[in-house]
Amino acid sequence: MNLANKITIMRICLVPFLIIFIELQTFWSSIFAVIVFSVASITDLLDGQIARRSNTVTSLGIFLDPLADKLLISAAFICFVDIPSLGIPAWMVIVIISREFLITGLRTIAAAKNVIIPADKAGKIKTTTQIVAIIIILIVLINEAYFLKFYGITPQLIATFKSGYYGMLAQILYKIPFWVALITTILTVYSGAHYIWKHRKLLKENA
Repeated sequence: MNLANKITIMRICLVPFLIIFIELQTFWSSIFAVIVFSVASITDLLDGQIARRSNTVTSLGIFLDPLADKLLISAAFICFVDIPSLGIPAWMVIVIISREFLITGLRTIAAAKNVIIPADKAGKIKTTTQIVAIIIILIVLINEAYFLKFYGITPQLIATFKSGYYGMLAQILYKIPFWVALITTILTVYSGAHYIWKHRKLLKENA
């Protein structure tokens, strides 16, 4: 097994650790969650570059790389739904994951016809937005855990105080996860629709 594929498998192995750290919802576990997700995101850039530069692109790598990405992103968003304080509705996560299944199906149809559907600009923006959104939400979780650990109070409770610097800051932090997830969902839908429209001939041929 080449180096690029080993890095991809390492990214998949990091997914359970990410889930555990997010679910623990403590100050340090939230910090570790950011570290794990950041490392996994960096490996997403490394494995592709290494494979191309060393001319070691394999069928296994082509299969594992997008799978690792989907597992990482899906795991994080599913965990977020399980945390009520974030206020991220399940329908957003369902839409995000459904898009991935849909485009995977489209790529499968294309592969059967020996057609490769590469990631385009819309897809790359979508992926970047998802990564940034997850990091922002994880930072919000760190903030929540910090207030709870050191002050015995949650930002949600502080947000009930409409006046004052901390009250305003808490209100902003309280709403950030929802709006970040909403923007991500919109861009994800746009990316999926763009892929389908761009390769609509493949669907018509198999209708």
